[in-house]
Amino acid sequence: MPGKQNIYFASDFHLGAPSYASSREREDRIVRWLDMISRDAAEIYLLGDIFDFWFEYKHAIPKGYIRFLGKLAELADSGIKIVLFRGNHDMWMFDYFTKELGVEICSDELVIELNGRKFFLHHGDGLGPGDAKYKFLKKFFRSRVCQWLFARVHPNLGIGIANYWSLNSRIAGKKRPHEFKSDEQEWLVIYCREILQKTFYDYMIFGHRHIPLDIPIGNSRYLNLGEWVNYTSYAVFNGKDLELKYFEEDSAMEMSKPALSAEN
Repeated sequence: MPGKQNIYFASDFHLGAPSYASSREREDRIVRWLDMISRDAAEIYLLGDIFDFWFEYKHAIPKGYIRFLGKLAELADSGIKIVLFRGNHDMWMFDYFTKELGVEICSDELVIELNGRKFFLHHGDGLGPGDAKYKFLKKFFRSRVCQWLFARVHPNLGIGIANYWSLNSRIAGKKRPHEFKSDEQEWLVIYCREILQKTFYDYMIFGHRHIPLDIPIGNSRYLNLGEWVNYTSYAVFNGKDLELKYFEEDSAMEMSKPALSAEN
């Protein structure tokens, strides 16, 4: 689009948690952010866990989020490309976003090239060493059998159960995310190093970890987009440089921020 060249990345809005009131306030902030970036955005990538829970029944979707959904439709209609990733909290997104809002859905990794720079994008769940239990559960929850079984449950009960589970999540409990210790202990850093031994990417961008991070790995960089309950962090690529930024930083909840970068 003429005059619009920036590429934006964000993740882990967790809309719906930890309460209706705080989620609505966050939704308003996200809509303001989308309004701001719409002036120069060519593409927007939302890397999963946008909702704390989402399941599309054949004739029903979770109630709420109408301002956010309407804004996505407005931006997509204006010609901005929007890609929405399935996260571990909202993996049950099917065709509603594509048919009704004009938003593309991505289930796993996505490799894109922008202005000669190569990007590897993924929500981040189930990658790297360890966590065999979750990796098994992810395969089960994504299976057609599991989705068919859950679809047989009445929406009032199914969504009610899911919302109850969400109350026990780290985000819903307003707990601080795990602090960054060292890149030697970060499983996504370990994963990036393994991938980079086979294929080079200029940037490897993830969500899921809930900490805004920008870590050099040789000539590549690993970015984690953080989340929007405690941090209003996002990344923007202007065609030359990729930068991790904060929206309405002064008005956001003041917490001691993690280190935004770490050396190899």
